[in-house]
Amino acid sequence: MFTKAEKLISIRNLRPKKKEGFLKVISIFSFLGIMLGVAILIIVMSVMNGFKTDLTKKILGLNPHIIIESNGFKIENEFIENLKRKFNNFNISKTYSGEGIVVNNDSAKGIIIKGVDSANKESLSFLKKNISKGDIKKFKRNTAFVGGELAFNLDLKVGDKINLMSSAFVVTPFGGLPKQETFIVAGIFNTGFYEFDQNFVFLNLTDTLSIFDKEERDENLEIYLANPMDADSFKDEIQKLNQNYFVYSWSDLNKSFFSALKVERNVMFIILTLILIVAAFNIISGLTILIKNKTKEIAILKTLGLSNNSIKKSFFLTGFTIGFFATLTGILVGIIFALNIEKIRNILSNVFNFEIFPSDVYFLEQLPSEINIYSTIIIFIFSLFISALASYLPARTISKMKTFRALKYE
Repeated sequence: MFTKAEKLISIRNLRPKKKEGFLKVISIFSFLGIMLGVAILIIVMSVMNGFKTDLTKKILGLNPHIIIESNGFKIENEFIENLKRKFNNFNISKTYSGEGIVVNNDSAKGIIIKGVDSANKESLSFLKKNISKGDIKKFKRNTAFVGGELAFNLDLKVGDKINLMSSAFVVTPFGGLPKQETFIVAGIFNTGFYEFDQNFVFLNLTDTLSIFDKEERDENLEIYLANPMDADSFKDEIQKLNQNYFVYSWSDLNKSFFSALKVERNVMFIILTLILIVAAFNIISGLTILIKNKTKEIAILKTLGLSNNSIKKSFFLTGFTIGFFATLTGILVGIIFALNIEKIRNILSNVFNFEIFPSDVYFLEQLPSEINIYSTIIIFIFSLFISALASYLPARTISKMKTFRALKYE
């Protein structure tokens, strides 16, 4: 593609004379600009990919993959058995959830009360996996499991009594009052998801129906799949079995959230590519000045028989070489930073005494990072394209240069 003469000219251009020190400075800034642009793109995209992956795992771990709501119609056992026969890999459990208030001493907080069927071992798998204190065997009637953050905020420990108030009202001589019951804390769970750990309380399903003044006909079904990504396809099949029930998947519940995350990721990519474009202007200005300074040499090369195309290719190669090696260096730096982003965050937090990634805002305990090979390839190709375009624009002006005028005035 490039002849030996073109490569030699390009190498010579990359090593300017002492009197051309300004060109060297421009080349260094071009290299650093593209390198930093690529590295920042790799780091930001890796963090956003990791953020999405971690949140998806948390959501899939904390929420059922498919929910069947009774919608005013009792979910019959015949329907459940039909589901088990048709989809033998389904993990099905009965549940009911609602909003309430937990009261302990002088403290109170709004929470989500979720009832699980303690007779179904699969229903307790979530608590078994995330329990930090207490014993799952003690999760019976009139007992509760609370999140670690909620326990910390209300100063709760295993064995303490808590009062739960629901949105259901009981009629008294003094008017309607929220229904209230007392429970013993049988255990504390920690999922690592801040919002979940401070807002959820698990009760036995029978206790949950009681505190919300509901009946068995109000129970819902939760389904867990081997592959959560198949939830939408299964949802449609389940809906066909009974049109009276309301069926939705985990993606339906979080559709707006993931859409916003995708838009934010794309916008960040577009904004950060401006760094590469700005750095490319350095290549354009550097090559333009270089061509102006090399007018006499270019004229001599043309006189010796070197074609316009060959000279253009040699100057194009000069700029493209800077962009190519800057891109490779940027990818290497970006990957190293992305792999050690949590260590770097801890160091910066300790040095500046400032929490860079607060878990109560971002729902995660540590800064996530996931290097996506496809994103890296796209960044690499995009950077090379910008470098090639920035190198081509000044090089094409060489064909307009008049040899005799260059030799006459030089």
